[in-house]
Amino acid sequence: MACRRKFGIPWPECNDGLSYDDVVRSSDSGLTLVEFYFTKYKSSAPLQGWLQRIKSGQITFDGRVVTDSSTVLRVGSKLVYHRLPWKEPDAPHMIEVLYEDDDMIALNKPSGLQVLPGGLFQQRTVLTQLQWEANLQKKPHPVPVHRLGRGTSGILLCAKTKLARTRLASYFADGTSHIGGKRDTNREIGKIAKIYRGLASGIVENDEVTINQPIGVVKYPGVAKGLYVASQSGKPALSVVGILERNVQENSTLVQVKIQSGRPHQIRIHLSFIGHPLLGDPLYGDGGQPKCLDCDSIDESFAEDGGYQRPTKPVPGDCGYNLHAHKLVLSHPLTNELIEITAPLPSVLQTPEEAKEVATMEQTA
Repeated sequence: MACRRKFGIPWPECNDGLSYDDVVRSSDSGLTLVEFYFTKYKSSAPLQGWLQRIKSGQITFDGRVVTDSSTVLRVGSKLVYHRLPWKEPDAPHMIEVLYEDDDMIALNKPSGLQVLPGGLFQQRTVLTQLQWEANLQKKPHPVPVHRLGRGTSGILLCAKTKLARTRLASYFADGTSHIGGKRDTNREIGKIAKIYRGLASGIVENDEVTINQPIGVVKYPGVAKGLYVASQSGKPALSVVGILERNVQENSTLVQVKIQSGRPHQIRIHLSFIGHPLLGDPLYGDGGQPKCLDCDSIDESFAEDGGYQRPTKPVPGDCGYNLHAHKLVLSHPLTNELIEITAPLPSVLQTPEEAKEVATMEQTA
């Protein structure tokens, strides 16, 4: 059923901090405390940062605070690193519900809000708001079945039941697995299709562009698991780009992009690959690669909490571009009914005709 309610609780100034539990394995026996943490969680903090965390009493060893970094570990001992509360970067907290039934819920995620915890955003996420909303209703909380970049707005699909989650997740996996090889790119595959709106830089000449470019991962500072880029050795990915409006004066092109499921940052990478990255994208330049190609150096200085300083180079979560998950068409995970969900367009991504229609509707409302 269609729905346009909103929910959201304002974020507290600081989050509650985090605790990371470990049990010493035989392979770690004999290591010192600092050797263990620096080896296992090297991406979290440099050596001096871990020394600071230990000296400040943030780690317990079998339930007791230990401040000696040379403490030798023994098999079976329990370690807990207590990450201190911190103020997370600003993020929206209100979320609109676009569709909801007993099995799933579709949200209109605002730009600037992260979907799942990661990096500096551990509390200010969509998942936290879903948990808080469910707690108020005394119900299990829905779970996102895919992701949108922090700077991307629009439809985020979440499952309310384990069965719906399994089937919806399979839709996304199936759609991606069928991409690649020689085939009719106009043929519909899978049980889900997503249509995005984006504002690309430059003037795209062809009215429709099919991009069949694999996406892989490369090492990149500030991104522990690596950065997704255009790569011939990567996994298949397919995007079909349609042109809605060319703005010669602003040197930009309003595009519609259709994908069956999607690799991480697929649209940003694919538009970049054809030489028309999203306007304002701080990370991707031409060729589906990061703008900075000399990204081998890592800043070993550490922040107040002992962790690495925020990367000086752009990272995937940085905002500044305009990309919106506008429409989602799928077979209902339980009834197989065809469902079409639409998220209202931001004004910057509307054609002149659409902007006039919205203005007229607002005047008559």
